[in-house]
Amino acid sequence: MRKVVPIVAVAGVAMLLAGCGHRGFDRARPDEYAVARAQPLVVPPDFSLQPPQPGVTRPQDNNPSAQALDALFGGPAPRSQSENSTLDSAGGDSASPGIRSDAGDPDTKVVDKGGTTRDIVAAPEGDGQSARATAN
Repeated sequence: MRKVVPIVAVAGVAMLLAGCGHRGFDRARPDEYAVARAQPLVVPPDFSLQPPQPGVTRPQDNNPSAQALDALFGGPAPRSQSENSTLDSAGGDSASPGIRSDAGDPDTKVVDKGGTTRDIVAAPEGDGQSARATAN
């Protein structure tokens, strides 16, 4: 055992030092001074631009808040038949429009799930090795 440790250490140092060696300079890289100049840009003579029409929205005028709402809650894209049937069976047409303000109301009826559920929801992220939960 006493001879194995120095042998392994010497082999490890030899492998580490072998990575430091090189055989001269590598000249396979491109030469930055030998780059040819590119031809100047030329506007083609047959392009056809149309003047802007009055009253038409400009393509560069984006409304970021409207784009965000469309991305989050869906825009005017049509729903599929299976999505419509799922929403109908879940009662999608009977949802209250002010449900978010009702959820924060102190008169809203809630079910007390106990301290264990609160501890699980409030648990820190991780693999759970250091997490502890006790049931009362």
